[in-house]
Amino acid sequence: MFWITFTAIFGSAISVGLVGSMFAMNFDPPYSASKFIPTMGMLFGNTMVGVSLGMDSVLVSVDTRRDLVESMLCYGASRWEAVWPIAVDAARTAMVPSITSMGITGLISIPGMMSGQILGGADVMDAARYQQVIVFMISASVALGVVFSVIAVSFLVIDSQPQLRSERIINKATQPSVKSMRTPMARSCSSIVRLKAWKSASVDSR
Repeated sequence: MFWITFTAIFGSAISVGLVGSMFAMNFDPPYSASKFIPTMGMLFGNTMVGVSLGMDSVLVSVDTRRDLVESMLCYGASRWEAVWPIAVDAARTAMVPSITSMGITGLISIPGMMSGQILGGADVMDAARYQQVIVFMISASVALGVVFSVIAVSFLVIDSQPQLRSERIINKATQPSVKSMRTPMARSCSSIVRLKAWKSASVDSR
């Protein structure tokens, strides 16, 4: 999962940072070190928190709702249908800090960038405008990274068969054998198949 985390954080922060610096902040050039590096630091830090929360929520939810996910897969649901409620909850959980911070900025708390510019002698309206742009850029970067990481991890723990891959959830230090983890799923699927066959046979006999 290292490459999923790296791609989600780096790709979303870089793309949002370049677009925001070019079109929202009008930096010329947009990658000017004195302005681009502090901006990217804020984007990387907040995106890292959101991606970590989203991925952890997916893994915990899949492990907790394992029986439900396996039952849906046994009844013919695709892996997207099986993991959709978990992905929505994970994305919502990961976006809560960014949305909360965006809602209270300027009303309850004054962020460091805005207060630093004001103390440095910058115009108050310019400082507030830059801070507003930064907040929107942070929310966009977090949202992009969370969506990518949640979908990627969801498709990682449920393969294309589709089948739940429990060995990709459990820590390797405490990981049991693959055979022992797949046995309950095989038994549950066979039980469901026998139950459906028995019901169809009962209906035919009537």
